[in-house]
Amino acid sequence: MHAEERERRIFEALRPTGFVSYRDLEVLLDASPATIRRDLARLEDAGQIVRVHGGAKLPEGEDASAPRLMGTPFDQSITQNLSAKQAIGKAAAALCTPGEGVMIDGGTTTLQMCPHLDGLGLQVLTNSLHIVNALLPQAGTRILLPSGAVFREQNIILAPAGEESMPRFHAPRLFMGAAAIGAQGVMQADPVLVAAERRLIDRAEDVILLVDSSKFRSQSGTIVCGLDEIDTIITDSGIAPKTAQGLRDAGVKLVVV
Repeated sequence: MHAEERERRIFEALRPTGFVSYRDLEVLLDASPATIRRDLARLEDAGQIVRVHGGAKLPEGEDASAPRLMGTPFDQSITQNLSAKQAIGKAAAALCTPGEGVMIDGGTTTLQMCPHLDGLGLQVLTNSLHIVNALLPQAGTRILLPSGAVFREQNIILAPAGEESMPRFHAPRLFMGAAAIGAQGVMQADPVLVAAERRLIDRAEDVILLVDSSKFRSQSGTIVCGLDEIDTIITDSGIAPKTAQGLRDAGVKLVVV
């Protein structure tokens, strides 16, 4: 069982009462005590749980029924590989045509596009409140939002799979990020993110993936789409030559910044 799946089950166990015991987790996760301790330590470091005698609980003031996402919280991820993400965001913004409509999926790399969009007069559909805040000072940028629940870890608006939440909007380009990418395709840590990104992909003519090179070294998660659905990948020079050639052989246009 992957770490992402164990995290999902931990939060499911926490939801009814806000507490789960080590004994219950051992049965639920079918994992060793050492693995469970590492999982809980990682979630505690991210501020998502508090370890207590006999188990774990949600932090004070947290609603056990509130929607949660698996994966690295936004505030932690934003500081990782920042210079690479800024260069990737600038290169992505250069692909936008003045006056067009685009979709920008929430993420710490796609956020870096925003300073370079000012003056282009774009219409932007985004599910990220961070991106909304970055675009609000741009008087010529129109902003559209989907409906759904706010997931505070990422400050993103998402709706469950099967629930139609998007405005009637079609765009030449979708800019999106990923938790990982490999030969299997593009991956995210949480199935709710996957459902939301599938709805965006279905509305786009070109799908442009913004990922720093560390995302090629981690290949676990739920698959969003295969490489055949990705038109362009923008990444940094840390990508391994073998990986870069594999993407080109798969028919993906690769932009290295």
